[in-house]
Amino acid sequence: MTNLFDLTGKTVVAFGGNSTLGSAISKGLVEQGARVAIVGRNLDTAKEVAEEIKANGGEAEAFYGDVAKLDTISKAAEEIEEWAGGWDILLNAPGRNSSTPFFELTPEEWDGIMDVNLKGIVFTTQLFAKKMVDQGRKGSIINISSVSSDPPLSRVFTYSASKAGINSVTQYLAREFAPNGIRVNAIIPGFFPAEQNRKILDDERISDIMRHTPMNRFGEAEELIGAAVYLASDKASSFVTGTFLRVDGGYGSMTI
Repeated sequence: MTNLFDLTGKTVVAFGGNSTLGSAISKGLVEQGARVAIVGRNLDTAKEVAEEIKANGGEAEAFYGDVAKLDTISKAAEEIEEWAGGWDILLNAPGRNSSTPFFELTPEEWDGIMDVNLKGIVFTTQLFAKKMVDQGRKGSIINISSVSSDPPLSRVFTYSASKAGINSVTQYLAREFAPNGIRVNAIIPGFFPAEQNRKILDDERISDIMRHTPMNRFGEAEELIGAAVYLASDKASSFVTGTFLRVDGGYGSMTI
């Protein structure tokens, strides 16, 4: 019987693969046979993730790359190509957040968040997808969006705007890359215990989130693995592109 989720022989480039969610997804993809390049702006934590994967029998390597500094991404691309020859799957998981109220928002904070969450993803994808096209590699691009991309969650105004942008980019690039056999989809996580979320959650906010989450709990990072493996597999999701896969405990089914 064919294993629809087998990723043996596939190379994943995981931007933000050293983050809470990105590292869990990266490890899950490796468990299905892929090898992974962990790319992060903190090389030390990227190395820690890569070493953990290797200690468990997987194949991984750490690379420095900050999506807000595109020269570092270009260098990472050269290093990863030298390491693996190319790549089949891109995971776009870096993120920056803030709960600054709208009237206190500064252009500097707006740019700092957008440079990571939207602009950086666009131009990183531009570079890495172009190399996939040039090499004739069909594959998958997985963007990490957020439930904040849909309803107007005012406490994370800039973050929400950036993730709404990611949704638009996902659909546009799905159409753009379809002739090349490259599928582009997004996972929309609900509220997960990532460090950037913990910093902006007070008791009132947590209570509000739980009221709108039928499963009445936060998600665990490992609960994103199934969605990512599905979207990464050219067998399981061969006719799936431009899609948003929600992993949110039912949050998206509730009226805000």
